[in-house]
Parts: sequence; C-alpha cells; structure tokens
Amino acid sequence: MMTILAIDDDPAQLERLSLILRRLEYPIVEYLAAETKQEGLRIVHDQVIDLVITDLRLPDGNGIEVLQTIKDMNPMIPVVVMTAFSDAREAVDILKQGADDYLIKPTHPEDIEKLVLRIYEKSVLIREAFLPPSEGRDSSPAVAGIIYKSKQMAQVMQTAARCAESDATIVVSGESGTGKELVARFIHERSLRRNNPFVAVNISALAESLAESELFGHRKGSFTGADMDRIGRFEMANGGTLFIDEIGDIPPSIQVKLLRALQFGTIERIGENTPRQLDVRIIAATNKNLISLVEQGHFRKDLYYRINVITLELPPLRQRKEDIPALVEHFITRFNERNHRTVEGVSREAMNKLMRHDYPGNVRELENIIERAVVLCRGELILDRDLPPLNNSAPWNAQIKKNYRQSMTDFERSILEEALLEAKGNKSAAARALGITERHLRSRLERLYPEGENKDN
Repeated sequence: MMTILAIDDDPAQLERLSLILRRLEYPIVEYLAAETKQEGLRIVHDQVIDLVITDLRLPDGNGIEVLQTIKDMNPMIPVVVMTAFSDAREAVDILKQGADDYLIKPTHPEDIEKLVLRIYEKSVLIREAFLPPSEGRDSSPAVAGIIYKSKQMAQVMQTAARCAESDATIVVSGESGTGKELVARFIHERSLRRNNPFVAVNISALAESLAESELFGHRKGSFTGADMDRIGRFEMANGGTLFIDEIGDIPPSIQVKLLRALQFGTIERIGENTPRQLDVRIIAATNKNLISLVEQGHFRKDLYYRINVITLELPPLRQRKEDIPALVEHFITRFNERNHRTVEGVSREAMNKLMRHDYPGNVRELENIIERAVVLCRGELILDRDLPPLNNSAPWNAQIKKNYRQSMTDFERSILEEALLEAKGNKSAAARALGITERHLRSRLERLYPEGENKDN
C-alpha cells in the first residue's frame, strides 16, 4: 500500500490523477486529494503519507512552500511538483529547492506510473534502514559511536578529522544531547595523542569550591577536608587530551588559572607555589553562547580568544532528521542486546511519528525513546503505541485539542508504561512499584490497549 496525496486547485486535474493512480496494479495506491496548501498540509500532519504531488501554483500559496514545509516536518516524504510550463530553468529551480522530481502539465499516465514506481522502489530501500543490519549488509556510517548520514554532520566530522592531528584548542558547541563528548573523543582517537589519556570533566556538575581542586589538584592540608595530596584532571591528562564540558560555567575565579595553563602549559596545585609543566591538549564544549557571556562579563575575553582557535558547531537533531532512521537502527541493535529482546524494526506509522518530532533533548532524547520502545514492544516491530506522546507540532500553527477523557487516558498510559519500562516489562514488579495489584494493572492495560494490544511478551 502506498498513500499518495495530490494538491491542486483544479478538480479536473485531481480527478485525472485519481483515475491514473487507482488503476495501478503495483503498488496499490490509496489516493487523497486537497485543493489548497492549507488543506494539504493538514492531511500530511494527520496521516502517514508516502508521496505528495503538488501543483506549483495554489490559491493560498505555492508548491515550493508546500515542499519546504513538508521537508521540515519529515524529509523522508518525497514531494513532486507539477508545473504547466516546460521551462528548463524553472524545473532546475524546483529540484534545487529540494523536490524529488517534477511533472509537466498536462500529465501523461505513463510518466506518472513510472514516477510512482520509481519512488515506491526507492522507499522500499529506505525502509531497510528501519531494521537492524543483517549479516552481510553494511550499517550506517559510525565513527567513534557517532551515527550520521546528513550533509550537516558529514561536514562537521570532516572538519574534526582535519584538525585532529594538530594540537589546536577546539570548542565544540551545540545544544545538550547533540554528542559533543563523542566528537571530542573522535578527535582524540585520530590525534597523535591517541595512546595517551582522554580525560573528561563536566564543570557544571561541580560546586565552585571543588572545581579548582578537580582541575588542578591540591596539597594535603591546603583546605578543610584535604587529608591527602590529589592530582587534578590536568595532570591526569598529561600527554593526552583534557575535555572540559560546559566550559561556559567555569567560575570567574578559576578562569585566570585556566588561561595561564593554556598560555604557558603550567599549573599549580592548590596549596603549592611550584609550577608543574604539562603537555595537554584542550577540547572544550558548551551549550551556551560564549560571546554573550563575554559581553555580560561572565567569561574572560582573553580566555575566549585563547580557547576559540577552532569551533565545531553541532547541529540539533531537528535540523538533521535524515539521521533519525540510522540512529533508530543503531539504538534498536544496542537495546536488543542490553535487554535480551528481538525487535526487528519500526513500523511505517511509528517512524513517521519519530521523524516529525522536534527533539528538544536531541540524540539523547531519541536514544531514551527507543530504549523505552524496545522494552515495551510486544511484537517484532515498534509500533506507534510503543512510543511516548511526542510533540509533533504543525508548522502552520494548527492546534489539535484533545477532550478531557482522551487527555486522562494518555496520562494513565504514560504512568503505566513508565512503570513497565522501569520494571523491564515485568508486570508483577511494575504493579508493586505503582502500589496496585498485578490483576488491577492487567485490567487497566486491557482497557487502555483494546483488541489484544497488551498481550504478554
């Protein structure tokens, strides 16, 4: 089954496409039609669509706007733009905007049939990425645990590879959960320091009173509680790489010592006056705007220019959704092994839901979603019901309002599913954690998941 949506304000053209598509023997087509951009986008938001064919000129917009909105929502949905003008420049422009193909009006049955078959066969190949790799099949690119297929991440990794063998200080910036430490490890593993330590420290996780000791070490008796000598992270990383996570949170009182360590390669433990010469490469990470912190007086300008030799900006997952299927494949394999499960992949509907989510927690959030789904999955495929409620917001500001009963049902599902996740699918343990009987739990699951959806694994 292939669901195709046509958007055109000409009823005759919509009927013509309907007749052509419905007579196809392969693939079998479910045909949907819309006469406006707004109506078409609502359909894409509400249903799983395998192909959109849109006219270039619409009463409330144009086909390029439809194309861009759909690709932002789910870049895996193929979009074909129809135009009444056989202008080569216009066709090239349509393809440059990201269309998968174009059609010239009046459309011919053989052209549409070939187009649909080609896109369907391509979609079958893409769906193979939803499954864990079978024997003999190459998996997605994985570098130091970093999974990607998008051009954005490829450019980041190419830059990281080029600067790996230098000793230049690097700042890896990006939102929380984008994989900044993984990129830092990638750089270290391809540097001349690869056989020496990689030491990580998260500044935001340390109290200000402990941060200096954690970085530079201390002498016995230098402060209350210092009952023995202790080396800091700088000395641990001597000859290797020190990864300072959330460097924007480093206290101002310590920034001057960090600047000296970068400038002269020396540190002093707390309670000592003797400089210690070290050979350490610094890779820093931040999810904050360091320039803004400098302007606000929270970060030293000279330190900023000292560390900001090379900057790698990691894009958030919502800007590289092409990577989601590969990441899902990777996480399914990992959590199958960890939880002794045999999940084979993701359903079409579930993948559509995953592709449309914005992921404020980025890759880390997707990882948690897939771990939860693998544990809760009742069959070979992760289904829509195995996923938590996700924020699949409509770009045109459409608000989907639930009634009270539906909202309460969703809330109860979420509670029960979290309990089952914590109990790794064991209903007895989940019931104990919730303070109810196992019989009560099974009764609620039967009501919340009708038609046998809650069968035991």
